[in-house]
Amino acid sequence: MADGRNKIRCIFFSEFHPVAGPKITFQVPEDYISQKLFDSVHIYIITKPQLQNKLITLDALGHRIIGCPVSIQNAKYSRNALLFNLCFVFGSDADSQRYEPVVKKLAGYLTTLELETGFLSDEQSKQKLPQVMKELLTQLNTCGTCSVPINESNTLHLKIVPTSEEPPVVLEHHVPVFLKDKESFVSSQWDLTTQQILPYIDGFNHVQRIAQEADVDINLVRICVQNMLYYGVITLLPIFQYSNVYVCTPDIHTLVQDSRLQSECLAYVSKHPSHTPPRCSTSYLP
Repeated sequence: MADGRNKIRCIFFSEFHPVAGPKITFQVPEDYISQKLFDSVHIYIITKPQLQNKLITLDALGHRIIGCPVSIQNAKYSRNALLFNLCFVFGSDADSQRYEPVVKKLAGYLTTLELETGFLSDEQSKQKLPQVMKELLTQLNTCGTCSVPINESNTLHLKIVPTSEEPPVVLEHHVPVFLKDKESFVSSQWDLTTQQILPYIDGFNHVQRIAQEADVDINLVRICVQNMLYYGVITLLPIFQYSNVYVCTPDIHTLVQDSRLQSECLAYVSKHPSHTPPRCSTSYLP
């Protein structure tokens, strides 16, 4: 579900009319994009060949617009080409990067529909587009996913995938620790190298030892561990050394006061779910 700052404000479909030139044919909600705004940016909506089939993001008059202009060349069209662009509009301060794959996929999907069924060049079928755009706007803002039927043979499926930061560099002395029960993952979810090292990720072995025990090149192990970091499956801890000095942070008070967190902690460190360590009823903290 999109928060208020990042939600889609408008979706509009623009095309090149053989007489009127670039224009907005449909938009949801209606009249959200003014003619003044469109006139100031239309060269980036219906573009020259150099920018076609490329994602374009522009900021203008308090709005951020993402589009992917398309040109389908064919002698059956007026001027031998069909030029169009389905654009998403956001507030100027929105984090719109996560929507870029969706806009790109929509451009490709509409291109395929046109090539196979003439969906956009046929005026009757094109009239279905405003309802499709309305469903896109509502479902993506509400759920982050959408499933919109186009006709009896085609349904549009989209999902907004949140962008993630690049995971940190994995070093030889790092110890990977699962954030969820390792047994809950299906082996087929992983590539073959990851499947080979999984038995040796136990919260004790560091990366170098995992590579030795699994007989896998250490660079491949680091790549696999970094991939699992990216998807939030594991976290990294420094290797435990008896020569180090470990102290509790002030967050230990939260553990003392939160009984649910205590239960989660005991379950996490237990080797067997049925044999959890005893809970201490009294704690002495400075």
